[in-house]
Amino acid sequence: MCRALFSLWRNIPPMLAALFASLHVLALAIGLGAVFARGRALRALVRGDGKLEAVFFADNFWGLAALLWIGSGLARLFGQLDKGLDFYVFNGLFWVKMGLFALVFALEIAPMVSLIRWRAALRKGGSPDTRRAPLLVRLNDAEVALVLVIAFVAPMMSRGLWLLT
Repeated sequence: MCRALFSLWRNIPPMLAALFASLHVLALAIGLGAVFARGRALRALVRGDGKLEAVFFADNFWGLAALLWIGSGLARLFGQLDKGLDFYVFNGLFWVKMGLFALVFALEIAPMVSLIRWRAALRKGGSPDTRRAPLLVRLNDAEVALVLVIAFVAPMMSRGLWLLT
């Protein structure tokens, strides 16, 4: 009995590492699908045959993915579940990945503010001003492209392809 409990306890760190790594990858799947769907919904809105609900639905999943990415990423980084902090600090591709993430975050500010305003207008019984939708489509397309680049940078980073010494 004691041996079985000790074996289980010893395996908790690898199980946590696997759990948070899985959540990080799951965030990519949710996020990429959500930001792509939000772009399609915004395009339909620009054409005049879209619905705000579709934009909001996709945006909710984009927000969920962001929470998963940030939460699991911080847990992996500072919890040192997979690799030590030095691995990340001295990894050039980690900084490329963080730069790309920062760019996605910066590009997301305008859509986030616009969609919050649209939701608030609807809650107040008004009609949202969707004139910025074409701009949001372009920003969304840039975010899709950046997330795809991150999906290629991340595995290279995790394999230490650009470790700074």
